[in-house]
Amino acid sequence: MHPLQKNIEAFVKLGEFLGQFREIQHSKKEGILHNELFYEGFRHQLKLAEESNGWFTKENLAFALDQWSLALTKENLLQWLSDYRVQPASSRKVAVIMAGNIPLVGFHDFMSVLLCGHSVIVKQSSNDRHLLPYLAKYLQYAEPSLKSRITFTEDKLEAFDAVIATGSDNTSRYFEYYFGKKPNIIRRNRNSVAVLTGKETDAQLAALGEDIFRYFGLGCRNVSKLFVPENYDFDRFFGAVYPFRDIIEIPKYANNYDYNKAVYLMSLYKLRENGFLMLKEDESYASPIATLFYETYKSADGLREKLTKDSEKIQCIVASDFTPGEVAFGKTQKPELWDYADGVNTVEFLLRI
Repeated sequence: MHPLQKNIEAFVKLGEFLGQFREIQHSKKEGILHNELFYEGFRHQLKLAEESNGWFTKENLAFALDQWSLALTKENLLQWLSDYRVQPASSRKVAVIMAGNIPLVGFHDFMSVLLCGHSVIVKQSSNDRHLLPYLAKYLQYAEPSLKSRITFTEDKLEAFDAVIATGSDNTSRYFEYYFGKKPNIIRRNRNSVAVLTGKETDAQLAALGEDIFRYFGLGCRNVSKLFVPENYDFDRFFGAVYPFRDIIEIPKYANNYDYNKAVYLMSLYKLRENGFLMLKEDESYASPIATLFYETYKSADGLREKLTKDSEKIQCIVASDFTPGEVAFGKTQKPELWDYADGVNTVEFLLRI
């Protein structure tokens, strides 16, 4: 069997394994490869992940695993890679520096390196260090040839041929300094926006709540800003997202809500709020937790021009028939394998190095 086919099969098996953890109440299934070795151990890793990071709730861990189990099918993997000539000839060592804002946020980079025939050296965030090493071990059992191609390190990165690094605008300067001479993808801060016209259905606005509140808004694909027409009816928006009100019961979220509200009120900013979300008029794209920035627009064409000019700050645009490449309401945290972060094609980069 071709090495790529073997590796695809391993990730398909991993997807089937993860399918047991798609709900908060885990469901052990028959016929899952190596389940006797890994099922209980992974349940323990999920517990450790939740205990070590207050943002990694049972609900968000289950959601992340659900999305990966749905993505890792043979059909999806073949569709994703069918446009490329993946040859295992010249294997490189690729360092992947991961963020830790949402569970398994660096998994796509990790998988891309391996499927392109390279070896991966993983430097994890301290905020998300329990899940991936365990899943990597599962992959190594599913496909033994991967054993020599996966390394995790907490030390200074050395002896690598290329790097994929994800961080903030501040860390990106550090990455550029240290890794700029190697082939690289260096990701900076990006945020996602939603364009509303006032004609959205209640169902679309409710789905937008998922784009805002999933992972507490910590992902770059989470909507952190609204663009609305002048005199927009925010009461309708607040009514549509009201089903997400229980988010205020999460202590870390509630603490951020209280703190940011106090700061805004002391600064005499005008706010709209509903007890679990604040709306603040602001030209910035990156809003704090429990806050959504908004800006009004006069013309659709003018807004399109602005979003094009600011494209390097934007990850996703949620809208309906507004611009090419837009994301449907409720879909920002459900990307396909071929939806690349920052619009940079990771596979093409890996096949060139």
